[in-house]
Amino acid sequence: MRSPRPRRLFATIALGGSAALVLAGCTSGSTDDNTAAGDLDGVTLNVASDWSGAEQTNFEKVLAKFSDDTGATVNYTSYGTDVATTLNTKVEGGDPPDVAVIPQPGLLQSLAADGSLIGLDEATRDEIDANYSQDWIDLGSADGTLYGVWFKAANKSTVWYNTDVYDTAGADIPETWEDFNDQLGVISDSGVYGLSIGADAGWPMTDWFENVYLRTAGADLYDQLATHEIPWTDPSVAEALTELGTLWANTTVIQPGTAQRTFGDSVIAVFGDPPAAGTVFEGDFVAGNITSDTTAVVGETAQFYDFPSINDSVPSVVGGGNVAVQLTENDGAAELMHYLATPEAATIWVQEGGFTSPNQNVDINAYPDDTGRAIADALIAADVFRFDMSDLAPSAFGGTKGAGEWQILIDFFNNPTDVAGTQQKLEDAAAAAFG
Repeated sequence: MRSPRPRRLFATIALGGSAALVLAGCTSGSTDDNTAAGDLDGVTLNVASDWSGAEQTNFEKVLAKFSDDTGATVNYTSYGTDVATTLNTKVEGGDPPDVAVIPQPGLLQSLAADGSLIGLDEATRDEIDANYSQDWIDLGSADGTLYGVWFKAANKSTVWYNTDVYDTAGADIPETWEDFNDQLGVISDSGVYGLSIGADAGWPMTDWFENVYLRTAGADLYDQLATHEIPWTDPSVAEALTELGTLWANTTVIQPGTAQRTFGDSVIAVFGDPPAAGTVFEGDFVAGNITSDTTAVVGETAQFYDFPSINDSVPSVVGGGNVAVQLTENDGAAELMHYLATPEAATIWVQEGGFTSPNQNVDINAYPDDTGRAIADALIAADVFRFDMSDLAPSAFGGTKGAGEWQILIDFFNNPTDVAGTQQKLEDAAAAAFG
């Protein structure tokens, strides 16, 4: 891991099951200069996101502070992995949440185009101007209007490993894709599978593709594919799928049962007792799953390394995030949006771990451990940063369970030799979604 640097986060970056909790206010403190304690007594807000499990628990702590400070009651609902479909259904039915924190800029764009979003008020725009780089502001805007507060960012180029498994196997930390495949074999030879993957939902598969594609095709082609300026039948896509197919076809290193395994269970497979595998790839949020679902200790028995270089590619990071948007004129919704734009709100979750904030005024020393600081440092130190490609796409292609890129890449995982057929299916789905 890189050693942490004492600098602000995100000074510059390159663009590229339902559960409810009621949080009642205690009327103490204030969220900002304009909202005094108790100002929102009697106001009820409905908030939705994709977060569940440990992430939901930590976000609820953020909402609880808002409730304590303002007197508002906040109902949180998790939409799980099918955010786009669920939210669109709520909007079409005339029952949207007051605020949604969504993982897809493409969904923000489509909701804005449909007239479903409310632009941020002046106070929130001023807060964002003070705390965010222009790139995040651009990602939260549509047709010149600022709609979004980017509350959470993610470094999606982290590979997590069980240090005990690696030590027992005599495995080294790889820096290249070739070394990565070799070391997974070393681990498997020791009697524990090299890699666990959860492929019951498609979003982890898109993260695999994007990390490989950014390294094999480069940033310029990544940008072109993200906006469908080049087709998915392009030779650059074939190269990335071939690399992935070679790995995914290696049943000696990949833990069986992948197609039915959830992402959360893939983390438990690596860090549970006893471990069934040595390695799991996913974003920085894995740290939260490790802490909540296993007895492994992040930074000790659970560590990460950067996604390996392919063909001498420069240090690169695929990132993601969640953006808050306002969908109703509820009296407290604008105040909640303002609150989420403050460094104080982000710091609540930062201190819990498993969270990276795009708010550049969050003190890097607020991260609770060297691992959190190293994750943030890896992101800001990357030579190339690109936002998650599937999240930039229209939701019908890049963010819908059982359809589009999600399902096609699951199908490819199950039949990783059909590169050309997979490309054509991806192109057909993308062409339909992009119009």
